Amino acid sequence: MTPSPHHYLVITALGADRPGIVNTITRHVSSCGCNIEDSRLAMLGEEFTFIMLLSGTWNAITLIESTLPLKGAELDLLIVMKRTAAQERPAMPATVWVQVEVTDSPHLIERFTNLFDIHHMNIAELSSRTQPAQDGNPAQLYIQITAHSPASQDASVIEDAFKALCTELKAQGSINVVNYPQQDD
Repeated sequence: MTPSPHHYLVITALGADRPGIVNTITRHVSSCGCNIEDSRLAMLGEEFTFIMLLSGTWNAITLIESTLPLKGAELDLLIVMKRTAAQERPAMPATVWVQVEVTDSPHLIERFTNLFDIHHMNIAELSSRTQPAQDGNPAQLYIQITAHSPASQDASVIEDAFKALCTELKAQGSINVVNYPQQDD
């Protein structure tokens, strides 16, 4: 088995948001010779978090591992890094997208993530935010989830369960299931 010429590193940066911070990080990644394979950025309160999957030669990954902590200290960022490997993903012939709007209360996100777990679906993305109470209206929670269904699952079976959960929680929700054609080997 031939070793991969690419090595992989997951980086998480957390710190106070300010203009140019993401550009500074991505410029540093590029200057080390790494490629950003995947990334996510989120604003949480006054903080931002940036997660990246980097690829590069052994030298490039080693360079970013040795220089990013100093760059992080310079930018007042908390940096976490972990080496990883490329992974072949199993066939996921269906994708499910849901959006939910509901009066905020504890355990709501857990109820929806549990629904996907019960149906053996892999949550790929989850985004939520709470709109504070205003003008006599209660706080509202907005949830968006993208999940994938393995080849052995019929993704459409989650639709009725999702609608029942929305009804139980008095939530406004929408679900979209996309089945992809099976590829013959």
